[in-house]
Amino acid sequence: MYIIRSAEFVKSGTDESHYPEALKSEYLFLGRSNVGKSSLINAIVNRKNLARTSSEPGKTITMNFFNINNEIYLVDAPGYGYARRSKTSIAQFQQMLLNYIQNRDSLKRIFMLIDMKVGATKDDIEVYGSMKRAGYEVTILLTKQDKLNQSERSKNVNMIKSQLNDAEVLMIPTSSESKRGIEKIHAIFEEDLHE
Repeated sequence: MYIIRSAEFVKSGTDESHYPEALKSEYLFLGRSNVGKSSLINAIVNRKNLARTSSEPGKTITMNFFNINNEIYLVDAPGYGYARRSKTSIAQFQQMLLNYIQNRDSLKRIFMLIDMKVGATKDDIEVYGSMKRAGYEVTILLTKQDKLNQSERSKNVNMIKSQLNDAEVLMIPTSSESKRGIEKIHAIFEEDLHE
């Protein structure tokens, strides 16, 4: 079990010149606006307001780095799929993401968040496909699982696997309310650090 002794926001940026020095491992958190990314990051590190939750979707426009135990970074990417963004800012976002992924050697894994109740949106499917084609390991974190009953959960897990066209994808149902799935995420950190 991975024990979180310290967690702090380090810096945010839009390109390599802004990013902090690499640590042992780095995890990118990706998801559409309003999927519950900040809430889940706060639940993972067991802090109330480390990652700022915004009432206005599409607010985050930089990569935000959180230093955990001076060993790993959790990197919060801007939410995608937000309709009020201009075409230019969508293209800039995609470029920023691509540059980050291609140039960070310490990036261990991409955590992609999908709302378990809503299922995979067109944007989710596109982003997932492009990450897989580029050869990256993507783990799906299903958010808001407490909003579904048991039978809806298993039905939706299968539905999302078929939407993503990947029966083998690792999916972890999570809840930032009940902390469901957090231990499994901690176990991934632990495993990667001892590789």
